[in-house]
Parts: sequence; C-alpha cells; structure tokens
Amino acid sequence: MRLRNTLVLFLSLLFAFNLMASGLSFPRGPVLQKTPGTLCSRPTEKRYRERINYCERNVSGDLKNEIIREYDREFHYTIGQMNRGEFKIDHYIPLCAGGSNEKENLWPQHRTIYEMTDQVEGEICVHMSQGIMSQKEAIELIRSVKSAPETGPQEFERLQRLRN
Repeated sequence: MRLRNTLVLFLSLLFAFNLMASGLSFPRGPVLQKTPGTLCSRPTEKRYRERINYCERNVSGDLKNEIIREYDREFHYTIGQMNRGEFKIDHYIPLCAGGSNEKENLWPQHRTIYEMTDQVEGEICVHMSQGIMSQKEAIELIRSVKSAPETGPQEFERLQRLRN
C-alpha cells in the first residue's frame, strides 16, 4: 500500500511539473475566497449519530462549466484548455460530511489531486457513520488534506489504523 501511495505521489508530482512546464495550470486546492465551503441547508435526510444534514448530489453541467470558466478567468488557470476528462467538479466539503451543492462548495479538481484526496474523504465518511469522528473533526481534516493534497495518502493510512 505504501509503495502504491508513493508511486501515486511521484507520478502526480511529475504530471503537475509537466503541466507547469507546458504553461497549463490548475488549482492544487480550492481557492478559498471563491470556494470557502458551505454546508447543506436544504437536506433530503439526516445522517449519522450527529444527524447532520445530507443533500443529494445535484450539480448541473452548466454550473460545472461556469465554475471552470470562473476559475480560469479570475485566477488565470487554463483548465478550459485542458482535457475535461482529467477534471471533476469537487465538493470541497463532501456531501457525506454535510456539504452542499452550492457554487461556494464546488471547485475544479484535477485527477492528480483527487487521486490523493478521495480515499481520505471515503474513510472520513466511514468514520462519521461509525461515530468515530464528528462532523467538525471531519471538516477540519478535509480542509487540511485539500490544502496539502500530498498528505492524503498518509492521512488515509492513519484513518484506516483508527478503524482497526
């Protein structure tokens, strides 16, 4: 597992370096002035022992494209010139942790970044469902990992050990 995580990190860094060298760029994390993260205010259900608000996934293609255009225009990224299949529109605070579908919680996340952070999100949600982690703790950890995605593989391993 460590070898795989090390390889993913190495390849991600190599890919990011090659993109920078080619003049193309994308955010390593959400730009907080644009994407501060918001919680679900119109829940479809309550989840976990804490009874946190949960919103069903609902982000239109138009909104996804708008977010990419705005990140490019406002922060001088070149996401729109890149392969769209390399990106997803990420919920900064994941839905499973009580995040919303609002624009302030969405940002364009490159594959090299989500490969380092998505496992952590999944593990956090398992911890919340088992009552091991509170929503507040989950959001703090998510913010930390998304601001330094290279820490994702180590945080994932740490979270797995907590569960065992």
